[in-house]
Amino acid sequence: MAKKKIISESSNPKKNKKDISVGVVGSGSFATAIVKMLVENCKVVHWCVRSEFVKGAIELRGHNPTYLTAAHFNLKSLKLTTDINELVSACDIVVLATPSIYLSDTLDKMTCDYSDKIFISAIKGIIPKVNDVVAHYLRDEFKIGFRNQAVIAGPCHAEEVAMERLSYLTIAAVEDETSEKLEEIFSSDFIKVHSSKDILGNEYSAILKNIFAIGAGIASGLGYGDNFTAVFVSNAIREMETFLEAIYEAPRDVNESAYLGDLLVTAYSLFSRNRNLGNLIGKGYTVKSAIQSMNMVAEGYYAADSIYKTAKQKNLKLPIIDTVYAILYEGKNAEKQFKKLTAKLN
Repeated sequence: MAKKKIISESSNPKKNKKDISVGVVGSGSFATAIVKMLVENCKVVHWCVRSEFVKGAIELRGHNPTYLTAAHFNLKSLKLTTDINELVSACDIVVLATPSIYLSDTLDKMTCDYSDKIFISAIKGIIPKVNDVVAHYLRDEFKIGFRNQAVIAGPCHAEEVAMERLSYLTIAAVEDETSEKLEEIFSSDFIKVHSSKDILGNEYSAILKNIFAIGAGIASGLGYGDNFTAVFVSNAIREMETFLEAIYEAPRDVNESAYLGDLLVTAYSLFSRNRNLGNLIGKGYTVKSAIQSMNMVAEGYYAADSIYKTAKQKNLKLPIIDTVYAILYEGKNAEKQFKKLTAKLN
């Protein structure tokens, strides 16, 4: 059987690329995947990485030395830097793709004029410094209004982007013009893009699905099977809808890909770092040892504390969130907590 041809940047030389000044901040797996998406359409992608070592390794070998090492880049398509001010000054569109726990340290170094820039969050976590989502953090701390913001939602695992497997993005933005521009630079043979105006809903759903994925992983580690996981996920999407409506009412359908689709892939996929964290805990690892054994940040762990407290303030009944929080932050026994949870699901 003939091997399926993989369409890559080098195999599609006739494609007309655009002179759009876009940059990516971050050098983890999803940041690397986003750079791979953008080089399909942009002549040059600015890329701010975390260290001179990473910058030098990419310049030497043409790939990220730590994450998605199989994704190779034509260095003529990249402009690498470790200086966020250099990147922001050079770009009209800035994609933020660092782990949420590092974003404030990164943006605190930003001293250049960014008043006319569009900032896209590809971050799926809570900012610990302010205990809030990226959209509010950018608005409150940097005076970047929602009209100059956008949010990237899935379902879209970085590993499948690296393999050029067909993936889908939802990009939420207030302005139609912004949505059209972003769809143009992110769409490719292996990336399909849909637009949304639900910035906060997309951001919160991306955070919530990581917490639910930890729960799905715990269930797997404890030995629960596919039947239970299906019930677990069907309850999780209802909890997501309850939380989103309490936080920010908007016309939305949680059965769409950005909500349910992203939840499904994060809860089931072996690529899911949040599911993998939960799986280790279900198998008997302590929370601390499970986190230390991973080489990537599981955003759901940090988000669970904030989401749980917000839910309590609003008197929301979210048994899955309560269960995951009790295991992660109160040291409760996972097996006993899930046995109690099974009586609350339907």
